[in-house]
Amino acid sequence: MTRGEKVIAQNRKAFHDYHIEDRYEAGIVLTGTEIKSIRAGRVNLRDSFAQVRRGEAFLHNMHISPYEQGNRHNHEPLRMRKLLLHRQEIDRIFGMMREKGYTLVPTRLYLKNGLAKVEVALARGKKQYDKREAIKQRDAKREMDRAIKDRLR
Repeated sequence: MTRGEKVIAQNRKAFHDYHIEDRYEAGIVLTGTEIKSIRAGRVNLRDSFAQVRRGEAFLHNMHISPYEQGNRHNHEPLRMRKLLLHRQEIDRIFGMMREKGYTLVPTRLYLKNGLAKVEVALARGKKQYDKREAIKQRDAKREMDRAIKDRLR
C-alpha cells in the first residue's frame, strides 16, 4: 500500500477460490451517489467478476449500497460498471481469458488520491483439493506460531 491509498473493500474469497496470476489497477466509471457510498465503505466485492466485451472491460455484481442521503436519482446497487484500463492491458487480458481459461476477478477496492480504483486479477480456478491443502497449510502455520508464542513466555 502506497501513500494516498485507503482500502475500502477486499475480496478474500477470491484468494480462497482462485490462483491469482497477474494484477491490474483499473479506474471505475461511477455516478455521484456511488462514489459517496464507496467513501462511506458500503461496498461488497464477494460475488463480483469482470468481463471483456467488444474491447471494453466491465465489472458485474459489485454491490454498492444506495446512498442514504440520495434522492430518487440514487443508483442501482448491482449495475454493470465500466472499468478503465489501457488498450494493451485489455488486449492481454482478453487473450489470456480466451486461450488459457483464466477469469478476471476484483481483489480489492481502494481510494487513491481521491479516485476510486479497483485491483482486478487474472485468476485460474482452484480445485477442491487445492482449497483443502491451503486450509491445512494455514492451520499448520497457525499452530506453529502458537507453539512459538507459548515457548517464548
